[in-house]
Amino acid sequence: MAEVQVKEDSGKGGKVRSKKQNTRVDMTPMVDLGFLLITFFMFTTTFSKPNVMDLGLPAKPKDKNQKPPDTEIKLSNSISLIIGKDNKIFYHQQDQQGLDDQTLMETNFDREGIRKVIEQAKANAADKDLFTVIIKPTDDAVYKNFVDILDEMAITKNERYGVTDIKPWELAIYKKKVGEQ
Repeated sequence: MAEVQVKEDSGKGGKVRSKKQNTRVDMTPMVDLGFLLITFFMFTTTFSKPNVMDLGLPAKPKDKNQKPPDTEIKLSNSISLIIGKDNKIFYHQQDQQGLDDQTLMETNFDREGIRKVIEQAKANAADKDLFTVIIKPTDDAVYKNFVDILDEMAITKNERYGVTDIKPWELAIYKKKVGEQ
């Protein structure tokens, strides 16, 4: 408890004044009020919400031994994106025999780069409803570039996309292509 003390006698002679009462201020309720305000604002404040990106994942099978059916993706209905190091991205629509350092094309992450490539590939697809983008990040890729590609999927309204490991034959062509530049 805190209190204010007032000196009663000035020590001088002279007029006799009426005696004043000591002023006493009790600070205990103010401390209680402070703690109540602190707890109120702590409970009512919204903390910064984490940025979350929705990924459409397939449903888990009810039977654990049941294996989902393999999905056949035709080359004419797909494009493969390889996310590389130094903010580079490569794309192709080839199989193992057709892919070489000439058919593995490079682009960038801006509007006129990868977005235009995806839209052109979708426009040229045999069945636009089954058009699939296959995202293959390398070990050298950075997380920001992966998020940028997922953002491009939302911007271009591609609901069918998959993330998978890069195949060894694609990795060999990728390394050869990066080694040239």
